[in-house]
Order: sequence, then structure tokens, then C-alpha cells
Amino acid sequence: MRINEAAARSGLTQDTIRFYEKSGMLAPIARDARGWRVFSGDDIHWLTTLERLRATGMPLDDVKRFAMSAHAPDCNEPDQRALRLGLLERHAVTLAHREAELKACKHFLDHKINMYRTSLEVSDG
Repeated sequence: MRINEAAARSGLTQDTIRFYEKSGMLAPIARDARGWRVFSGDDIHWLTTLERLRATGMPLDDVKRFAMSAHAPDCNEPDQRALRLGLLERHAVTLAHREAELKACKHFLDHKINMYRTSLEVSDG
């Protein structure tokens, strides 16, 4: 499939896909006789992985480390798998902290909303 279809399927823009390709976060993409990119199902799966990592707020440098490790010739060696696992585990801790912060913010907003609703009910009554 062409880059526009790959963008639609992965949720990324064409520019982002090109950026990921240029920065080495994608394995080399096949090209047709005209030199146009031809994305496979595996490429789409990888683009979706990159999109999900970024959507979680993973820093671009960590996404790049993860991708470079996954595309390394020795990607299945224990040290490469451990590197990727470590990146994911550290980011999971970051997400847990972020989730706690968001819950606290939600609690604050709920309190304020209830406070204003109550004051409006009193003034209307």
C-alpha cells in the first residue's frame, strides 16, 4: 500500500511516517519500480506501535531507542530484549504517576463543579 493508505491505517500523518523512516525508527520500506514506498502489513503494525508509544507520552528519544533495538541485527538477543523491556517498564511507571496526577486533577474539578452547582441551586431556590 502507498504512504497515504499507511497513514490512514496507522493514525499517523505522511510527514510523521517520513520522519520515522528518515530517523531510522522504521525498517527500510520496500520501493516499487518508480521508487515509491510500498508498505506491508508488518510496516503498518510497526507504525501503529510507534504511534501507540508516542500516544502514551513516551519521549521521542526513548521511542527511537526502542525502535533501533527492535531493528538491530541482534534484536532477539537477551540484552536487546532487556533494553526494550526496561524502556517499557520505566515508561509504565511514568504513566502510573501521570494517571495518579490526572485522578487528583479530576477529583479537584469534580469538587469545584459540585461547589458551583450547589451555589447555583441555593441562589435559584
